[in-house]
Amino acid sequence: MNSISRRGFIGSSTAAAGAAFSPSWLGAATASAATGAGSLHLAPFRFDVTPPLGHACCGGWIKPVLDYDDPLEAIGYVLLGCGAPIVVCVVDWTGILNEAHVAWRSALAEAAGTTPDRVTVHCVHQHNAPLVCFDAARIAQEEKDLPAIYDVDFHRRCLDAARTAVANALTSVRPVTHVAHGSARVERVASNRRLARDAAGRLTKMRGSSSRDAELIALPEGLIDPLLRTVAFYDRGTKIVAAHYYATHPMSYYGDGRVSSDFCGLARKRIQEMEPTCTHLYFTGCAGDIAAGKYNDGSKEARVVLTDRMHRGMVAANALLRPEPITSVEWRTQEIRPLPNPALLTAALRELVQKQPATLVSRLRPAYKLASVRRWENQVPFVLSALHVNETVLLHLPAEPFIAYQLAAQTMRAGRPVAVAAYGDGGPWYLPTQREFPGGGYEVEHAFCAPATEDLLLGAMKQLLG
Repeated sequence: MNSISRRGFIGSSTAAAGAAFSPSWLGAATASAATGAGSLHLAPFRFDVTPPLGHACCGGWIKPVLDYDDPLEAIGYVLLGCGAPIVVCVVDWTGILNEAHVAWRSALAEAAGTTPDRVTVHCVHQHNAPLVCFDAARIAQEEKDLPAIYDVDFHRRCLDAARTAVANALTSVRPVTHVAHGSARVERVASNRRLARDAAGRLTKMRGSSSRDAELIALPEGLIDPLLRTVAFYDRGTKIVAAHYYATHPMSYYGDGRVSSDFCGLARKRIQEMEPTCTHLYFTGCAGDIAAGKYNDGSKEARVVLTDRMHRGMVAANALLRPEPITSVEWRTQEIRPLPNPALLTAALRELVQKQPATLVSRLRPAYKLASVRRWENQVPFVLSALHVNETVLLHLPAEPFIAYQLAAQTMRAGRPVAVAAYGDGGPWYLPTQREFPGGGYEVEHAFCAPATEDLLLGAMKQLLG
Protein backbone atom coordinates (compact mmCIF):
# COMPACT_ATOMS: atom_id res chain seq x y z
CA MET A 1 0.00 0.00 0.00
CA ASN A 2 1.50 3.27 -1.17
CA SER A 3 0.15 6.53 0.20
CA ILE A 4 0.50 10.05 -1.15
CA SER A 5 -0.74 13.23 0.51
CA ARG A 6 -1.06 16.58 -1.24
CA ARG A 7 -1.48 19.77 0.77
CA GLY A 8 -3.31 22.84 -0.46
CA PHE A 9 -6.64 23.67 -2.02
CA ILE A 10 -8.12 24.41 -5.38
CA GLY A 11 -9.53 27.83 -4.57
CA SER A 12 -9.42 29.63 -1.24
CA SER A 13 -7.17 28.17 1.44
CA THR A 14 -8.78 30.03 4.33
CA ALA A 15 -9.35 27.71 7.28
CA ALA A 16 -12.87 27.14 8.46
CA ALA A 17 -12.03 28.24 11.98
CA GLY A 18 -14.88 28.06 14.42
CA ALA A 19 -17.42 26.96 11.81
CA ALA A 20 -20.07 24.75 13.37
CA PHE A 21 -20.39 22.79 10.14
CA SER A 22 -16.73 22.09 9.34
CA PRO A 23 -15.61 18.63 10.47
CA SER A 24 -11.92 18.04 11.07
CA TRP A 25 -11.65 15.64 8.13
CA LEU A 26 -12.28 18.51 5.66
CA GLY A 27 -8.66 19.35 4.98
CA ALA A 28 -6.08 18.44 2.40
CA ALA A 29 -6.57 16.96 -1.02
CA THR A 30 -5.32 13.40 -0.98
CA ALA A 31 -4.64 10.33 -3.06
CA SER A 32 -4.16 6.74 -1.97
CA ALA A 33 -3.12 3.90 -4.23
CA ALA A 34 -2.97 0.13 -4.10
CA THR A 35 -1.16 -2.09 -6.56
CA GLY A 36 -1.24 -5.85 -6.98
CA ALA A 37 -4.88 -5.64 -5.88
CA GLY A 38 -5.24 -9.30 -4.91
CA SER A 39 -6.99 -8.74 -1.58
CA LEU A 40 -9.86 -6.55 -2.74
CA HIS A 41 -13.36 -7.25 -1.49
CA LEU A 42 -16.73 -5.70 -2.28
CA ALA A 43 -19.83 -5.35 -0.12
CA PRO A 44 -22.94 -4.19 -2.04
CA PHE A 45 -25.82 -2.70 -0.06
CA ARG A 46 -29.26 -1.20 -0.64
CA PHE A 47 -32.07 0.18 1.51
CA ASP A 48 -35.45 1.86 1.09
CA VAL A 49 -35.68 5.68 1.11
CA THR A 50 -39.32 6.06 0.03
CA PRO A 51 -40.80 9.14 1.76
CA PRO A 52 -44.01 8.88 3.81
CA LEU A 53 -47.37 10.24 2.68
CA GLY A 54 -47.47 14.02 2.91
CA HIS A 55 -43.69 14.45 2.61
CA ALA A 56 -42.50 17.40 0.55
CA CYS A 57 -41.30 16.74 -2.99
CA CYS A 58 -38.52 18.66 -4.72
CA GLY A 59 -38.00 21.10 -1.87
CA GLY A 60 -41.63 21.80 -1.06
CA TRP A 61 -42.90 23.73 -4.07
CA ILE A 62 -44.60 20.91 -5.95
CA LYS A 63 -47.37 18.62 -4.76
CA PRO A 64 -46.32 16.50 -1.73
CA VAL A 65 -46.47 12.71 -1.63
CA LEU A 66 -50.01 11.46 -2.28
CA ASP A 67 -49.34 7.92 -3.53
CA TYR A 68 -46.69 5.58 -4.92
CA ASP A 69 -45.93 4.20 -8.37
CA ASP A 70 -42.72 2.45 -7.29
CA PRO A 71 -40.35 2.69 -4.29
CA LEU A 72 -37.18 4.76 -3.99
CA GLU A 73 -33.86 3.19 -3.02
CA ALA A 74 -30.34 4.05 -1.93
CA ILE A 75 -27.85 1.63 -3.46
CA GLY A 76 -24.11 1.39 -3.07
CA TYR A 77 -21.03 -0.65 -2.36
CA VAL A 78 -18.07 -0.70 0.01
CA LEU A 79 -14.67 -1.44 -1.57
CA LEU A 80 -12.14 -2.93 0.85
CA GLY A 81 -8.47 -3.80 0.50
CA CYS A 82 -7.03 -0.54 -0.87
CA GLY A 83 -6.38 1.37 2.32
CA ALA A 84 -9.33 2.57 4.38
CA PRO A 85 -12.67 1.41 2.94
CA ILE A 86 -14.21 3.35 0.04
CA VAL A 87 -18.00 3.85 -0.09
CA VAL A 88 -19.96 4.73 -3.25
CA CYS A 89 -23.70 5.40 -2.90
CA VAL A 90 -26.51 6.76 -5.08
CA VAL A 91 -29.97 7.78 -3.83
CA ASP A 92 -33.31 8.07 -5.67
CA TRP A 93 -33.84 11.64 -4.38
CA THR A 94 -33.89 15.10 -5.92
CA GLY A 95 -30.88 16.28 -3.93
CA ILE A 96 -28.85 16.15 -0.71
CA LEU A 97 -27.25 19.50 0.05
CA ASN A 98 -24.62 21.07 2.31
CA GLU A 99 -24.86 19.85 5.93
CA ALA A 100 -27.18 17.02 4.90
CA HIS A 101 -24.60 15.74 2.43
CA VAL A 102 -21.94 15.79 5.15
CA ALA A 103 -24.34 13.87 7.40
CA TRP A 104 -24.85 11.16 4.77
CA ARG A 105 -21.14 10.76 4.14
CA SER A 106 -20.41 10.71 7.85
CA ALA A 107 -23.06 8.07 8.56
CA LEU A 108 -21.83 5.78 5.79
CA ALA A 109 -18.21 6.32 6.85
CA GLU A 110 -19.01 5.44 10.44
CA ALA A 111 -20.70 2.20 9.40
CA ALA A 112 -17.90 1.23 6.99
CA GLY A 113 -15.07 2.07 9.38
CA THR A 114 -13.59 4.79 7.19
CA THR A 115 -13.44 8.58 6.91
CA PRO A 116 -16.01 10.76 5.10
CA ASP A 117 -13.46 11.88 2.51
CA ARG A 118 -13.52 8.27 1.23
CA VAL A 119 -17.29 8.32 0.77
CA THR A 120 -19.18 9.70 -2.22
CA VAL A 121 -22.97 10.13 -2.23
CA HIS A 122 -25.03 11.11 -5.27
CA CYS A 123 -28.68 11.60 -6.18
CA VAL A 124 -30.37 10.46 -9.37
CA HIS A 125 -32.43 13.70 -9.24
CA GLN A 126 -35.98 12.47 -9.73
CA HIS A 127 -38.38 15.30 -8.73
CA ASN A 128 -41.24 13.40 -7.05
CA ALA A 129 -38.78 12.74 -4.25
CA PRO A 130 -37.13 14.48 -1.25
CA LEU A 131 -34.73 17.41 -1.50
CA VAL A 132 -32.89 17.80 1.82
CA CYS A 133 -30.96 20.82 3.08
CA PHE A 134 -30.79 21.38 6.84
CA ASP A 135 -30.00 25.09 6.70
CA ALA A 136 -32.61 25.93 4.05
CA ALA A 137 -35.19 24.10 6.17
CA ARG A 138 -34.25 26.15 9.24
CA ILE A 139 -34.53 29.38 7.25
CA ALA A 140 -37.94 28.41 5.88
CA GLN A 141 -39.20 27.32 9.31
CA GLU A 142 -38.70 30.87 10.57
CA GLU A 143 -41.73 31.75 8.43
CA LYS A 144 -44.64 29.96 10.07
CA ASP A 145 -46.73 29.83 6.90
CA LEU A 146 -44.16 27.92 4.84
CA PRO A 147 -44.26 24.10 4.59
CA ALA A 148 -41.50 21.86 5.90
CA ILE A 149 -38.83 21.21 3.26
CA TYR A 150 -38.27 17.69 4.58
CA ASP A 151 -39.32 15.45 7.49
CA VAL A 152 -36.56 15.42 10.10
CA ASP A 153 -37.58 12.09 11.64
CA PHE A 154 -37.84 10.39 8.25
CA HIS A 155 -34.40 11.64 7.29
CA ARG A 156 -32.95 10.38 10.57
CA ARG A 157 -34.48 6.95 9.88
CA CYS A 158 -32.84 6.95 6.45
CA LEU A 159 -29.42 7.58 8.00
CA ASP A 160 -30.05 4.78 10.49
CA ALA A 161 -31.04 2.50 7.61
CA ALA A 162 -27.81 3.48 5.81
CA ARG A 163 -25.70 2.47 8.81
CA THR A 164 -27.56 -0.81 9.19
CA ALA A 165 -27.36 -1.68 5.48
CA VAL A 166 -23.61 -1.09 5.35
CA ALA A 167 -22.98 -2.97 8.60
CA ASN A 168 -24.99 -5.94 7.32
CA ALA A 169 -23.21 -5.86 3.95
CA LEU A 170 -19.82 -6.06 5.64
CA THR A 171 -20.77 -9.43 7.15
CA SER A 172 -20.84 -11.05 3.69
CA VAL A 173 -18.19 -9.42 1.51
CA ARG A 174 -17.20 -10.85 -1.86
CA PRO A 175 -13.72 -10.99 -3.40
CA VAL A 176 -13.42 -8.60 -6.35
CA THR A 177 -10.87 -9.67 -8.93
CA HIS A 178 -11.87 -8.16 -12.29
CA VAL A 179 -13.26 -4.94 -13.72
CA ALA A 180 -14.93 -4.20 -17.07
CA HIS A 181 -16.16 -1.16 -18.96
CA GLY A 182 -18.70 -0.93 -21.79
CA SER A 183 -20.47 1.95 -23.51
CA ALA A 184 -23.42 2.22 -25.90
CA ARG A 185 -25.47 4.99 -27.49
CA VAL A 186 -28.86 5.80 -26.01
CA GLU A 187 -31.13 6.82 -28.85
CA ARG A 188 -33.75 9.59 -28.64
CA VAL A 189 -33.54 10.46 -24.95
CA ALA A 190 -31.11 13.30 -24.17
CA SER A 191 -31.36 16.79 -25.67
CA ASN A 192 -29.86 20.13 -24.74
CA ARG A 193 -32.26 22.50 -22.95
CA ARG A 194 -30.59 25.77 -23.98
CA LEU A 195 -31.03 26.12 -27.75
CA ALA A 196 -33.73 28.77 -28.28
CA ARG A 197 -31.81 32.08 -28.31
CA ASP A 198 -32.18 35.60 -29.65
CA ALA A 199 -29.72 37.36 -31.93
CA ALA A 200 -27.66 38.44 -28.91
CA GLY A 201 -27.31 34.85 -27.72
CA ARG A 202 -29.67 35.20 -24.76
CA LEU A 203 -31.95 32.31 -23.97
CA THR A 204 -35.57 32.99 -24.98
CA LYS A 205 -37.21 29.78 -23.71
CA MET A 206 -36.02 26.48 -22.30
CA ARG A 207 -36.72 22.98 -23.59
CA GLY A 208 -37.27 21.30 -20.25
CA SER A 209 -37.75 17.73 -19.10
CA SER A 210 -40.84 17.58 -21.29
CA SER A 211 -42.14 19.77 -24.07
CA ARG A 212 -45.18 20.13 -26.33
CA ASP A 213 -43.85 23.26 -28.00
CA ALA A 214 -43.47 22.38 -31.69
CA GLU A 215 -40.72 24.99 -32.18
CA LEU A 216 -38.64 23.57 -29.32
CA ILE A 217 -39.22 19.98 -30.39
CA ALA A 218 -38.06 20.82 -33.93
CA LEU A 219 -34.72 22.15 -32.70
CA PRO A 220 -31.79 19.69 -32.93
CA GLU A 221 -30.57 17.63 -29.98
CA GLY A 222 -27.73 20.09 -29.44
CA LEU A 223 -24.64 19.34 -27.38
CA ILE A 224 -25.08 16.07 -25.45
CA ASP A 225 -23.07 13.00 -24.50
CA PRO A 226 -24.96 10.19 -26.28
CA LEU A 227 -23.15 7.34 -24.51
CA LEU A 228 -24.32 5.35 -21.53
CA ARG A 229 -21.33 3.88 -19.74
CA THR A 230 -21.31 0.80 -17.55
CA VAL A 231 -18.52 -0.17 -15.15
CA ALA A 232 -18.77 -3.62 -13.57
CA PHE A 233 -16.87 -5.48 -10.84
CA TYR A 234 -16.44 -9.26 -10.82
CA ASP A 235 -15.57 -12.06 -8.47
CA ARG A 236 -13.67 -14.07 -11.09
CA GLY A 237 -16.38 -14.93 -13.62
CA THR A 238 -19.32 -13.63 -11.58
CA LYS A 239 -20.50 -10.05 -11.98
CA ILE A 240 -21.36 -8.65 -8.56
CA VAL A 241 -21.80 -4.87 -9.14
CA ALA A 242 -22.65 -2.90 -12.29
CA ALA A 243 -22.83 0.90 -12.27
CA HIS A 244 -24.49 2.72 -15.18
CA TYR A 245 -23.81 6.38 -16.05
CA TYR A 246 -25.77 8.66 -18.41
CA ALA A 247 -26.33 12.41 -18.63
CA THR A 248 -29.93 13.59 -18.68
CA HIS A 249 -32.45 14.99 -16.24
CA PRO A 250 -34.27 11.77 -15.26
CA MET A 251 -37.90 13.02 -15.26
CA SER A 252 -40.63 12.09 -17.72
CA TYR A 253 -43.31 13.87 -15.68
CA TYR A 254 -43.67 14.97 -12.06
CA GLY A 255 -45.66 17.26 -9.77
CA ASP A 256 -48.59 14.86 -9.37
CA GLY A 257 -47.56 13.66 -5.90
CA ARG A 258 -46.92 10.10 -7.08
CA VAL A 259 -43.51 8.85 -5.98
CA SER A 260 -41.48 7.15 -8.70
CA SER A 261 -37.88 6.43 -9.59
CA ASP A 262 -38.97 7.53 -13.11
CA PHE A 263 -37.59 6.27 -16.39
CA CYS A 264 -33.91 6.01 -15.43
CA GLY A 265 -34.71 4.25 -12.16
CA LEU A 266 -37.28 2.03 -13.83
CA ALA A 267 -34.71 0.98 -16.45
CA ARG A 268 -32.27 0.19 -13.65
CA LYS A 269 -34.90 -1.90 -11.88
CA ARG A 270 -35.62 -3.78 -15.09
CA ILE A 271 -31.99 -4.78 -15.63
CA GLN A 272 -31.79 -5.64 -11.92
CA GLU A 273 -34.63 -8.12 -12.47
CA MET A 274 -32.68 -9.61 -15.41
CA GLU A 275 -29.56 -10.06 -13.25
CA PRO A 276 -30.77 -10.56 -9.66
CA THR A 277 -27.37 -11.72 -8.36
CA CYS A 278 -25.66 -8.48 -9.48
CA THR A 279 -26.28 -5.14 -7.74
CA HIS A 280 -27.09 -2.46 -10.33
CA LEU A 281 -26.62 1.26 -9.68
CA TYR A 282 -27.54 4.25 -11.87
CA PHE A 283 -25.76 7.63 -11.77
CA THR A 284 -26.84 10.83 -13.50
CA GLY A 285 -23.94 12.54 -15.25
CA CYS A 286 -23.46 16.25 -16.01
CA ALA A 287 -27.08 16.97 -16.91
CA GLY A 288 -27.46 20.58 -15.79
CA ASP A 289 -28.43 21.60 -19.33
CA ILE A 290 -29.65 18.19 -20.57
CA ALA A 291 -33.16 16.69 -20.48
CA ALA A 292 -35.50 14.54 -22.55
CA GLY A 293 -37.61 17.50 -23.73
CA LYS A 294 -37.15 16.91 -27.46
CA TYR A 295 -38.46 13.35 -27.13
CA ASN A 296 -40.85 13.62 -24.18
CA ASP A 297 -44.32 15.16 -24.16
CA GLY A 298 -44.81 14.49 -20.45
CA SER A 299 -47.38 11.73 -20.97
CA LYS A 300 -47.56 8.43 -19.13
CA GLU A 301 -46.91 6.69 -22.44
CA ALA A 302 -43.68 8.66 -22.86
CA ARG A 303 -42.35 7.33 -19.55
CA VAL A 304 -42.70 3.79 -20.88
CA VAL A 305 -40.93 4.67 -24.13
CA LEU A 306 -38.06 6.46 -22.35
CA THR A 307 -37.67 3.53 -19.93
CA ASP A 308 -37.40 1.15 -22.88
CA ARG A 309 -34.72 3.31 -24.54
CA MET A 310 -32.66 3.60 -21.36
CA HIS A 311 -32.96 -0.12 -20.73
CA ARG A 312 -31.79 -0.90 -24.27
CA GLY A 313 -28.73 1.29 -23.68
CA MET A 314 -27.91 -0.54 -20.44
CA VAL A 315 -28.29 -3.94 -22.08
CA ALA A 316 -26.13 -2.89 -25.04
CA ALA A 317 -23.35 -1.55 -22.77
CA ASN A 318 -23.65 -4.68 -20.64
CA ALA A 319 -23.04 -6.86 -23.70
CA LEU A 320 -19.72 -5.12 -24.35
CA LEU A 321 -18.23 -5.79 -20.92
CA ARG A 322 -14.91 -7.62 -21.13
CA PRO A 323 -13.53 -8.33 -17.63
CA GLU A 324 -9.82 -7.85 -17.00
CA PRO A 325 -7.85 -8.59 -13.81
CA ILE A 326 -7.61 -5.65 -11.41
CA THR A 327 -3.96 -4.62 -11.08
CA SER A 328 -4.27 -1.16 -9.49
CA VAL A 329 -6.74 0.89 -7.47
CA GLU A 330 -6.42 4.53 -6.46
CA TRP A 331 -8.76 6.94 -4.66
CA ARG A 332 -8.19 10.66 -5.16
CA THR A 333 -9.90 13.71 -3.66
CA GLN A 334 -9.79 17.42 -4.43
CA GLU A 335 -11.50 20.28 -2.64
CA ILE A 336 -12.82 23.51 -4.13
CA ARG A 337 -14.14 26.62 -2.41
CA PRO A 338 -15.81 28.59 -5.20
CA LEU A 339 -16.89 32.18 -4.67
CA PRO A 340 -20.63 32.85 -4.46
CA ASN A 341 -22.55 34.23 -7.38
CA PRO A 342 -22.51 38.05 -6.97
CA ALA A 343 -26.26 38.03 -7.59
CA LEU A 344 -26.83 36.40 -4.18
CA LEU A 345 -27.58 39.44 -2.04
CA THR A 346 -28.39 38.22 1.45
CA ALA A 347 -30.81 40.98 2.44
CA ALA A 348 -32.77 40.68 -0.80
CA LEU A 349 -33.00 36.90 -0.42
CA ARG A 350 -34.32 37.23 3.12
CA GLU A 351 -37.02 39.61 1.88
CA LEU A 352 -38.06 37.09 -0.78
CA VAL A 353 -38.43 34.31 1.80
CA GLN A 354 -40.62 36.58 3.92
CA LYS A 355 -42.66 38.01 1.04
CA GLN A 356 -46.41 37.50 1.25
CA PRO A 357 -48.46 36.79 -0.78
CA ALA A 358 -46.21 34.97 -3.22
CA THR A 359 -45.85 31.52 -4.74
CA LEU A 360 -44.20 28.79 -2.69
CA VAL A 361 -41.40 28.38 -5.20
CA SER A 362 -40.53 32.08 -5.19
CA ARG A 363 -40.23 31.99 -1.39
CA LEU A 364 -38.53 28.62 -0.87
CA ARG A 365 -35.80 28.80 -3.51
CA PRO A 366 -34.24 31.88 -1.85
CA ALA A 367 -33.90 29.79 1.34
CA TYR A 368 -31.57 27.44 -0.57
CA LYS A 369 -29.60 30.42 -1.85
CA LEU A 370 -29.25 31.76 1.70
CA ALA A 371 -28.05 28.34 2.83
CA SER A 372 -25.33 28.53 0.18
CA VAL A 373 -24.29 31.99 1.34
CA ARG A 374 -23.92 30.71 4.90
CA ARG A 375 -21.82 27.80 3.67
CA TRP A 376 -19.43 30.16 1.89
CA GLU A 377 -19.24 32.38 4.97
CA ASN A 378 -18.09 29.30 6.90
CA GLN A 379 -15.54 28.42 4.17
CA VAL A 380 -16.67 24.80 3.90
CA PRO A 381 -15.30 23.23 0.69
CA PHE A 382 -16.90 20.88 -1.78
CA VAL A 383 -15.11 17.54 -1.93
CA LEU A 384 -14.64 15.95 -5.38
CA SER A 385 -13.27 12.45 -5.81
CA ALA A 386 -12.23 9.83 -8.35
CA LEU A 387 -11.83 6.07 -8.14
CA HIS A 388 -9.17 4.75 -10.54
CA VAL A 389 -9.38 1.02 -11.27
CA ASN A 390 -6.77 0.03 -13.85
CA GLU A 391 -7.36 2.50 -16.73
CA THR A 392 -11.00 3.16 -15.82
CA VAL A 393 -11.91 6.23 -13.74
CA LEU A 394 -15.14 6.91 -11.88
CA LEU A 395 -15.32 10.71 -11.44
CA HIS A 396 -17.57 12.16 -8.71
CA LEU A 397 -18.77 15.77 -9.04
CA PRO A 398 -21.13 18.01 -7.06
CA ALA A 399 -24.42 19.61 -8.04
CA GLU A 400 -25.72 19.99 -11.61
CA PRO A 401 -22.78 20.68 -13.93
CA PHE A 402 -23.38 21.43 -17.60
CA ILE A 403 -22.59 18.70 -20.13
CA ALA A 404 -19.45 20.54 -21.23
CA TYR A 405 -17.74 19.41 -18.01
CA GLN A 406 -18.44 15.75 -18.76
CA LEU A 407 -17.12 16.13 -22.30
CA ALA A 408 -14.05 17.89 -20.90
CA ALA A 409 -13.46 14.92 -18.59
CA GLN A 410 -13.51 12.59 -21.60
CA THR A 411 -10.96 14.80 -23.35
CA MET A 412 -8.66 14.86 -20.32
CA ARG A 413 -8.31 11.06 -20.57
CA ALA A 414 -8.79 10.59 -24.29
CA GLY A 415 -8.99 6.93 -25.26
CA ARG A 416 -9.45 5.75 -21.69
CA PRO A 417 -12.79 5.11 -19.94
CA VAL A 418 -14.21 7.87 -17.73
CA ALA A 419 -17.64 7.50 -16.11
CA VAL A 420 -18.98 10.70 -14.57
CA ALA A 421 -21.40 10.81 -11.62
CA ALA A 422 -22.72 14.30 -10.87
CA TYR A 423 -25.44 15.38 -8.41
CA GLY A 424 -23.20 14.83 -5.40
CA ASP A 425 -23.36 17.66 -2.85
CA GLY A 426 -26.19 19.72 -4.34
CA GLY A 427 -25.35 22.95 -2.49
CA PRO A 428 -24.37 24.99 -5.60
CA TRP A 429 -27.44 23.95 -7.62
CA TYR A 430 -26.47 24.56 -11.26
CA LEU A 431 -22.85 24.76 -12.45
CA PRO A 432 -22.90 26.41 -15.89
CA THR A 433 -19.76 27.09 -17.87
CA GLN A 434 -18.56 30.67 -17.69
CA ARG A 435 -19.55 31.42 -21.30
CA GLU A 436 -23.18 30.50 -20.53
CA PHE A 437 -23.75 33.18 -17.89
CA PRO A 438 -24.33 36.05 -20.36
CA GLY A 439 -27.04 33.94 -22.01
CA GLY A 440 -29.17 34.00 -18.87
CA GLY A 441 -32.03 31.57 -18.45
CA TYR A 442 -33.26 29.33 -15.64
CA GLU A 443 -30.01 27.46 -15.00
CA VAL A 444 -27.99 30.68 -14.76
CA GLU A 445 -30.58 32.30 -12.51
CA HIS A 446 -30.20 29.35 -10.12
CA ALA A 447 -26.42 29.00 -10.27
CA PHE A 448 -25.20 29.76 -6.76
CA CYS A 449 -21.48 29.90 -7.63
CA ALA A 450 -19.61 32.67 -9.44
CA PRO A 451 -18.89 32.29 -13.18
CA ALA A 452 -15.18 31.76 -12.46
CA THR A 453 -16.06 28.46 -10.76
CA GLU A 454 -15.42 26.82 -14.13
CA ASP A 455 -11.65 27.30 -13.71
CA LEU A 456 -11.72 25.78 -10.21
CA LEU A 457 -13.80 22.82 -11.29
CA LEU A 458 -11.73 22.05 -14.37
CA GLY A 459 -8.53 22.39 -12.36
CA ALA A 460 -9.78 19.92 -9.76
CA MET A 461 -10.92 17.52 -12.47
CA LYS A 462 -7.47 17.58 -14.06
CA GLN A 463 -5.89 16.65 -10.75
CA LEU A 464 -8.38 13.84 -10.21
CA LEU A 465 -8.11 12.44 -13.73
CA GLY A 466 -4.43 13.01 -14.46
